[in-house]
This record gives sequence, structure tokens and C-alpha cells, in this order.
Amino acid sequence: MRKVIVQKFGGTSVADTEKIKNVAKTVIREKNNGNDVVVVVSAMGHTTDHLVKMAHDINPNPSSREMDMLLSTGECVSIALLTMAIQAQGHKAVSFNASQIGILTENVHSKARIVDIKTEKLKKNLDEGNIIVVAGFQGVTEDGEITTLGRGGSDTSAVALAAALNAERCDIYTDVEGVYTTDPRVVPNASRLDIVSYEEMLELAHAGANVLHPRSVETAKQYSVPLRVRSSFKLDNMGTLIVGVEQMEINKPVTGVAADSSQVRIVVCEVPDTPGEAATLFTCLAKENVSVDMIIQSYARKESKTNDIAFTVTKEDLPKTLEVLEVVKKKLNAGDIKIDEDISKVSIIGAGMIDRPGIASTMFQTLADAGINIKMISTSEIKISCLINKEDDTKAVKALHDVFQLGCDEVAEVKGTLPDV
Repeated sequence: MRKVIVQKFGGTSVADTEKIKNVAKTVIREKNNGNDVVVVVSAMGHTTDHLVKMAHDINPNPSSREMDMLLSTGECVSIALLTMAIQAQGHKAVSFNASQIGILTENVHSKARIVDIKTEKLKKNLDEGNIIVVAGFQGVTEDGEITTLGRGGSDTSAVALAAALNAERCDIYTDVEGVYTTDPRVVPNASRLDIVSYEEMLELAHAGANVLHPRSVETAKQYSVPLRVRSSFKLDNMGTLIVGVEQMEINKPVTGVAADSSQVRIVVCEVPDTPGEAATLFTCLAKENVSVDMIIQSYARKESKTNDIAFTVTKEDLPKTLEVLEVVKKKLNAGDIKIDEDISKVSIIGAGMIDRPGIASTMFQTLADAGINIKMISTSEIKISCLINKEDDTKAVKALHDVFQLGCDEVAEVKGTLPDV
């Protein structure tokens, strides 16, 4: 029985016709290894950014439905061109958009989640010897509405297809040679990780590592899909394998360090200190599909019987968050809403820190020694995150990477930018 390999290539890998021809060679190489191949691609280069700009030039506040209709066209260009390139090199190939296959999503525009994938057409074409090229980032509702999956959508498409087809693995091709202990552009001697757990990769992704989007890792973990992050330029390098933690031998308490400057801290002041107020606040945000990261509630003021609730959201969600909070503020009879955009979240991640004392204190002391003030702290079993001033994030990453001895003797090679997910 032939194995199915799913490959995903981002926009930088298909940015022009020469790169598309090179991607075709990579795809054919996997086919020649005796595997069935399904390829997922993003829009070419900065196509999505260009389409967004045109939309806002025409309408400063375009509807999310029409934005999905517009943005879904970028991947359709990529799949057609890549399929032509594969055919030109003598192999059978066919391209499909989400509607043609049946990548079904919930009825939400711009951030839809995949609920089902119809595999009949995919399996039929694989049986006929075709290489299949699929448009990433997009889906369709039961009633035929075009949707997009939001940031990281192509990665999520690839992993979901791998799960639906019971693939041997899903290879994510990028501009770097795998997952590193931190951003090699910030710390040149960052170490490439040969293997990392789903749990660690998920925390790294949530903490700001841009190699994979959290939703793709969540899907891989849920369906036990082995992931490989590989270089588009060094095909003999197998990159980083992402698997279950039970398949790993853990040698160090900390696996990696990440910084995320895409967040905003919001403080809702003088919220009445009564049961249900926090639930009302975050339920209203959830209904508008706003994801909240770090949350802190201050100690209640006895004289006014109020407290402050601070939390972080992405800058992308800030306008919608403020709209919701104006309504919630009146409903709760709360005070002012304060915004701090000059922040960054720095995190250390590692499955080895479970039941290992002293990790948090080492992190806090390292930041203190570097003169870095901590504004908020959140923890999980395998992650500790600190909110700091944005101007300090590079210094913080370097200091933490050094104190936990994550570097190597070699300097990591990075071609262009880190991948667009």
C-alpha cells in the first residue's frame, strides 16, 4: 500500500515562476520515492498583502464575506501554476480549490475552522496516479459560502488533509532548516531542534515563534499527524520532527525561547467585584471570535468594591475588542479602558520543566539582572511567559537563551524571511 505524504509550501516558496518550477522538482522527488503526494500552497509572495491593500483603497471597512471572496483567489493562482509546472516536467497533476474537494468549514468569515474534508475525489485522483495540488487557507460552508481560515490557514489546511487521508506525515517547507531554540535572526547561534513535542511546538507557536501556526499544531496533535519542518533549499536535511512527547527523550528543562510583539495589553478599570462580571466580559469577547491570551485580575479595592482586569489580545483584534468593551463597560458599569501597545511577551518553553524547581526563579532573576521590568506573568506546565516593554524583547531573548544554554557553535543560516504561515 502506497504511503501518502502531504507537502505544504508558503508564499515565499512560490513567489515567482522560477521558484514554482523548483517546488515542482521537490514534489516530483517525493513522488519518485514511491509515495502518493498531496501539495498545499499559499498565495504567491505578497499577493495577499496586495489584495488587502487594494480592498482597503476601495473600501476602508470591507465586509468579511467579500474579503474572503477576494483573498481566496490568491491560492487559486498558485495551484494552477504549480500544477502546470509539474505537468511540464512530465508528471500527472491536477489542482483543486476547497470547493471542488469539499473542505467544509463553520459559517464564519476570515477565521473559519475546518469541520470536515471530503476525501472521495482526492483518493480517486491519487489512485489514478495524479499529484494533487490543493489551495490552502480556504474552505467552503455547507451552503457554498467561500471562507478563509485566518493566519496560518495554509498550514492548517495541510495538516487537516494529512489527518483526513491518514498520511504518513506532513512536511512544512520553509525558509529555515527546521525549528530553532529561538529566532536565529535575533540569536545567530540558535540551535536547530531535531525533534520537539506537539505540546512544546504549540506553546512556542502561541508564544510568537512564526514557523508554525498554533491551529496547525493543535490539529496535528489531535490526530497524531507527524510533522516535519524542512528547508525548501536543503532537501537532504530532514529538519525538525514534531511528535508526541512520549516519543521523545528529554535532556534539557527548556527547549526554546520566543518573543511576541503582536499583542496589546488592555486594562478594564473599576470592574464591580461581584460574581459573574469577568464571565460577562470574556463571554462577550468570545462571541466576537476575539482570542484572549494573558489575564490578570487585581486585588479588590475594599472602599469601592471594584478591581481591575488586565488581559492581552492581538493587535489585529484590537479594533473589534474596543467595540465590544464600549458595550460591556456600560453593562458592567466599569471605569476607564486603558491600552498599552508598547509591549512584548517573552516566553520559555520546555516539557522538561515539569516538576523541575528553580526554572521560574532563574527566568525572573535573569530578566532582573538585565534591567528588564515584568508587567504580567502567566504559566502552564511547560511554559512561563512574561509581559515586558517591547524595546527590551531582543535583550530578554538573548539573555534567556544564554542562561538556559540553548546555543550551539554554528551560526544558523536563514534565507530571506521566516515563513509566512
